Amino acid sequence: MKRVYNFAAGPATMPPKVLETAANEMLCFGDSGMSVMEMTHRGKAYQDIFDETIHLIRNLMQIPDSYEILLLQGGATGQFAAIPLNLMTDYASADYIDSGNFAHGALVEAQKYGTVRVVASSREENYVRVPEFDPAVFDPKADYFYITTNNTIYGTRYHILPDTGSVPLVADASSNILSEVFDITRFGVLFAGAQKNIGPAGVTLVIVRKDLLGRPSPLTPKVWDWTLQAKQGSMLNTPPTYAIYLCGLCLKWLEEQGGVAAIEKINIEKSKMLYEFLDESALFNGIAQPISRSRMNVTFRTKDPELDALFVKEATTAGLCNVKGHRAAGGMRASIYNAMPVEGVISLIQFMKDFEVRNK
Repeated sequence: MKRVYNFAAGPATMPPKVLETAANEMLCFGDSGMSVMEMTHRGKAYQDIFDETIHLIRNLMQIPDSYEILLLQGGATGQFAAIPLNLMTDYASADYIDSGNFAHGALVEAQKYGTVRVVASSREENYVRVPEFDPAVFDPKADYFYITTNNTIYGTRYHILPDTGSVPLVADASSNILSEVFDITRFGVLFAGAQKNIGPAGVTLVIVRKDLLGRPSPLTPKVWDWTLQAKQGSMLNTPPTYAIYLCGLCLKWLEEQGGVAAIEKINIEKSKMLYEFLDESALFNGIAQPISRSRMNVTFRTKDPELDALFVKEATTAGLCNVKGHRAAGGMRASIYNAMPVEGVISLIQFMKDFEVRNK
């Protein structure tokens, strides 16, 4: 069976070259005589793989030495608790923007550890846009300011980051990290689950400014303590070794594409084609408001839920898989991360055109 175009929101499609390399190296990596899956994380062979992965992240994202790079477990959801445990320790207060399900989940988790101020929200509008925010209401004494840079479920994205002054900006970038150029110095902490643009599920990337280390709550479990993890090189416990190896392969692939700036241009092209079709279509409508549209997750629907279901069924049969929208949003969603080729988006648009003709 040939490979389909996989529009899943995560775990998501990965570059075929990465999968082929992993398959070829499954039984024996280099001259080690064993699979990476079998290696001790304390040995030199694996340490070299880990160090190269860190090096690739630092170079691709142009991360200065003033930032620590951690590869952890627990997903982005685990960091919803780790962030207040590591940062909400001076004033026990933080500002949050509620722009989607994951942003909302993060603020609910943080409420267990201190005072959370929701300074802007689009929850009552079903998150169809990133809410407008007024810097005048930001708390200058907050321990940190929290955002989610891209809303996977509803297909929205920050086009302008909030200016938080001296308050550290903390961001969940799970669904658009490495898809566009970020100035990492704008952030105190940037973190992401791997399963969209970095690699397979099982790894969480945490990039933290070093001056923010050393201030965890005494209640912080040691696996969530960034300071301890930094001292132990992300190996306080056994890391997800094979998943990190696969992340390294994905990062090498991204480097071969020309890096983040080059892939950003392709991502702009892919999303532009799809949104232009949606704007011209008589059958399909985009869900997210144009001012907040995501490049990674394009959400859309018809006016009839039964027709939506038929579209999903027929698209799957045509090899355009996982286009069903999240249950919280309904409709359809095409996640077009870095590894989704332009040809996949063109095929989806052509199928949508044909479907529209057949269902006028």
